[in-house]
Amino acid sequence: MSPTKQAASASTAETAVQDTPRFMNVRQVAHYLQLNEKKVYALVNEGRIPATRLTGKWLFPRDLVDQWLLESSHGGLLTDRIVIAGSDDPLLYRAVTLMAAELQGRALVSYAAIGTQLGLSVLARRRADVCALHWGPESESLQRHPALLRQHVQHKDWILVRLFRREQGLMMAPGLWTGDSRIERLFAPDVRWVARQEGAGSQRFLREVIAEHRLDPADRRITARAYSERDAASAIATGQADVAPGVRAAAGEFGLEFLPLGWEAFDLAMSRGIFFRTLLRGLLDVLRGAECQRLAQVFGGYDCTELGNIVWTA
Repeated sequence: MSPTKQAASASTAETAVQDTPRFMNVRQVAHYLQLNEKKVYALVNEGRIPATRLTGKWLFPRDLVDQWLLESSHGGLLTDRIVIAGSDDPLLYRAVTLMAAELQGRALVSYAAIGTQLGLSVLARRRADVCALHWGPESESLQRHPALLRQHVQHKDWILVRLFRREQGLMMAPGLWTGDSRIERLFAPDVRWVARQEGAGSQRFLREVIAEHRLDPADRRITARAYSERDAASAIATGQADVAPGVRAAAGEFGLEFLPLGWEAFDLAMSRGIFFRTLLRGLLDVLRGAECQRLAQVFGGYDCTELGNIVWTA
């Protein structure tokens, strides 16, 4: 093809893209992707293509469709970054920090601790690649965690990868707990609590403990609010509160006392393709490494024997 014809062809393609609306309907996205409309509906039902339903009609954001195409091509062109959202964990945070230092700007690994349920919503909207989650006792995790995923149509392409077991309980200011104390003592008017957001795994764990002891959550005196494990521990360490739900690791990191109430599973939800990304494999290797395993011992409350195992797939 001559340079003149190549230029004309490129100009025509650019004009066609510019003429494509920012939000496409089924017919338009089928033309854009050179597919038939039946295939587009199949992709929607499988939760594989970014789409939203408005007044009974499916709309497809062109920018997200373009990003989806890039992610789907040759294992994903955007393999120089991985975004983790969901529940907070001190050891995972350290692993991400160590990995970022090793990469030295060659790739991006980011971690937003926003809670289990919000993390899954972000994952479903393709704003994150991985969601960290925990939801109740470890013995029920293989039922509860998949049940959370099934609330999103995209779960058909997701898997669950075990990171570790964690010891869950109550983080407390030094000196608050004595040997003859009962958990009811922590609901006295002089004890200040950190409240966690709805949809956080630690909040769920606390709610079940309260129900088990037949206590009233309204009896708590709330003096601080936190949106992550480490945020809650920081509120206690800085004197804003006396007690909060959380894991032993966060308590140990901030020099707090800890009342153990049970063990939970801490898992990662992701699409199958993400599991084979170099950066995800690298993160698991960092967690298995000597430094992270040393930190797990220092913080306490970790069991890493299943680290990296796929524990559920749709």
